[in-house]
Amino acid sequence: MRGSLAELEAVLAVSSQGGFRPAARELGISSSSLSQQIAALETRMGVRLFNRSTRSVVLSAAGEQFVASVGPALEAIRSAVEHIDEHRAEATGTLRINTSVGATRMILTPLILEYMSRNPQMSVEIVTEGALVDINAKGFDAGIRIRETVPPDMVVVPIGDSIRPAIVGSVEYFRRHGKPQVPVDLQDHHCIRARMASGAIYRWEFERRGETFALDVPGKLTLDDSDLMLRAARDGAGLAYLNEWQIAHDVAAGRLEQVLADWTPPYPGLCLYYPGRRNIPAKLRRFIDLTKELRENGRRDAVLD
Repeated sequence: MRGSLAELEAVLAVSSQGGFRPAARELGISSSSLSQQIAALETRMGVRLFNRSTRSVVLSAAGEQFVASVGPALEAIRSAVEHIDEHRAEATGTLRINTSVGATRMILTPLILEYMSRNPQMSVEIVTEGALVDINAKGFDAGIRIRETVPPDMVVVPIGDSIRPAIVGSVEYFRRHGKPQVPVDLQDHHCIRARMASGAIYRWEFERRGETFALDVPGKLTLDDSDLMLRAARDGAGLAYLNEWQIAHDVAAGRLEQVLADWTPPYPGLCLYYPGRRNIPAKLRRFIDLTKELRENGRRDAVLD
């Protein structure tokens, strides 16, 4: 009695995930399709592999024996396929990535352009959106976002270290208004407020010596683009809450000054994420490997410095 590889993968996925819905997400198929695959296999084999109820799905005695026998064999097949894929001469096609504008600015040269240089037959399409989308449903191979916003059912690969925010203003602004010494002083300043993709106004976050809080800062100017906030801060419109990597050159050149640095905590940095499917295509596998390589090289350089 034979079963296709897809049916065998389906059985192992339901067994490891403990249910049809999480297994379907892992495999990148619908729950109904997954159920049909397993039902077809059970019909041909003449034995029930899972005991199903409204609350749980557990392996039957026959199912436990089946998984114990089939699991190692399938793992060997996956390993063989991955090794062949690694030896493919060139990755081809289009790699589609969904991310944000800010993330694209951070990873365009070190990651995206390096990937294209190493894989000259590849095309890369980057779609920038403020709000999160279902990358699986929208046909993207992967997404890039800060770690805390990634859906929990995705496989995550860190890209860089944590990101630290920075509050900055122009020299002229501080000459006219002075500098805040503690976060509550911001109530007496002109702050450039940020509107998030959800439409909500971002509350500036602070942390020091275990004390964590957020402020809805005052301000007459509200923007939804970090580049515009940076430009407005340079022009003396007020204080902006940005990331250190965005303001580093302006601070070094003396165009901006940073304040309240000991009150702005770092948060998890960018990561690559993708659905946990079997048999990752070569184009995505190479991007994942490059992401890991560049992160490891960055850590090694930091140690050497």
